[in-house]
Amino acid sequence: MKNKFEPKNGKVLVFVGQDLEALGGVKQYKNGYLDYFETPAGITLYSNLSPGDQSYSLLLEGLDGLKTKANWGAGDTCAQYFIDDEQYNNTKLTIGLSMVNHDKNVAKGKHDKLIIELGEWIKTTKRPVFLRIGYEFDGWDWNNYKKKHFLKAWKRIYNIFRKIKVDNVAFVWQSKGTGSNQKVLEEWYPGDEFVDWCGYSYFNNPDEEMIQFARKHKKPVFIAEACPVLKDDFGNFHADLKKNPKLIWENWFVPFFETIEKNKDFIKAFSYINVDWKSQMMWATNDYFKNVDSRIQKSEYITKKWLTEIAKEKYIKTN
Repeated sequence: MKNKFEPKNGKVLVFVGQDLEALGGVKQYKNGYLDYFETPAGITLYSNLSPGDQSYSLLLEGLDGLKTKANWGAGDTCAQYFIDDEQYNNTKLTIGLSMVNHDKNVAKGKHDKLIIELGEWIKTTKRPVFLRIGYEFDGWDWNNYKKKHFLKAWKRIYNIFRKIKVDNVAFVWQSKGTGSNQKVLEEWYPGDEFVDWCGYSYFNNPDEEMIQFARKHKKPVFIAEACPVLKDDFGNFHADLKKNPKLIWENWFVPFFETIEKNKDFIKAFSYINVDWKSQMMWATNDYFKNVDSRIQKSEYITKKWLTEIAKEKYIKTN
């Protein structure tokens, strides 16, 4: 039995993210992925259920970046720009929904109005929406989720959506992609009834624990965040596609696409992050991303390799 929005066997949905500068293709944003390459099957953007918190200069209201433009330190974002643009009528959407500092509030029903507003907005998009609630739930160093609150919050959002009949949403449960074993994943899993897809992040060649978990639970896998991050001989993380394209292709892209191919019976979607990380405030002091520029269009070598790869029949782009 297929899970929600799962493509047929052997097919992989291609998504790209994760902010307006990275994506391009709309209004004043004309130097991103969408301006250089064929429109992918979907795009990746972010929002939150963290009203009252502050991220850099932005005081969050909750659902920021959904209907109006916002910037919390990681580039301008606005999902509505793509919803309003007719050229993206057939483009799917994945939303990373943060609950940082608010998983307990969501669990207790304090943000039900925001959840209902989100659900009603998703219905208006009239397209498949993949919702990554509390993405990277096991990234405790930066998300600080508590298991009991996370699980209750997840089920509360799921049940509210079911009550208001949000039918065009798939629920994606996303791990950080490395370091959590099967026991941890089982403990944090909301349950087969509440999850449509299993997801994980793929940066510095993570483990495949989530793939193993998904096989057990018969759920398709969404590599929900992915871009090159390499580690040099001195322990420094880096990946600038303009400076070291051949090294990065051989040491990151090749293993990445090999992972998809060898697990093609379960990996059914991936989202590539086409971002100049080092130009964004959020990552300026982050040792992992501060030396990363993953924009494919900035390297002629990577561009040619990328186009050859995603031209393969298995990849689903604009439909």
